[in-house]
Amino acid sequence: MALDQSFVGRSYPPTDPYEVGREKIREFAEAVEDNNPAYIDTEAAKALGHPDVIAPPTFVFAITFKAAGLVIEDPQLGLDYSRVVHGDQKFAYTRPVRAGDRLTVTSTIESIKSLAGNDVLDIRGEVHDEAGEHVVTAWTKLVARAAEEA
Repeated sequence: MALDQSFVGRSYPPTDPYEVGREKIREFAEAVEDNNPAYIDTEAAKALGHPDVIAPPTFVFAITFKAAGLVIEDPQLGLDYSRVVHGDQKFAYTRPVRAGDRLTVTSTIESIKSLAGNDVLDIRGEVHDEAGEHVVTAWTKLVARAAEEA
């Protein structure tokens, strides 16, 4: 069953703040095998003009995808997550994510399309710091595969 178009534009409440830690950044950088010193060495980050270590660009996916869970789990939307695959991801940064940031995410359904029986859901996550300043916008595309014919 196609997702309800009336959900386009619906925003969900901001998440509780997520505190970005140096160790989390280091672990993530190691996991993605990115050896940029600004991700692990405070002095290297400061030499580049940052107040502390910064996170690799895809680090924020962990918190924006968790925030998208409010959309995914909305029973009124009726998304069958067992049929969902991750279709695409993109980010637009105002500034890098830094150790010590306390970030919140507000998720909004940007579009719902039906293609060949599949539902394509675009979710925009607006990430702000504790002062309310924009840090990054993340777009997540989810594809709910069509149910198979019996």
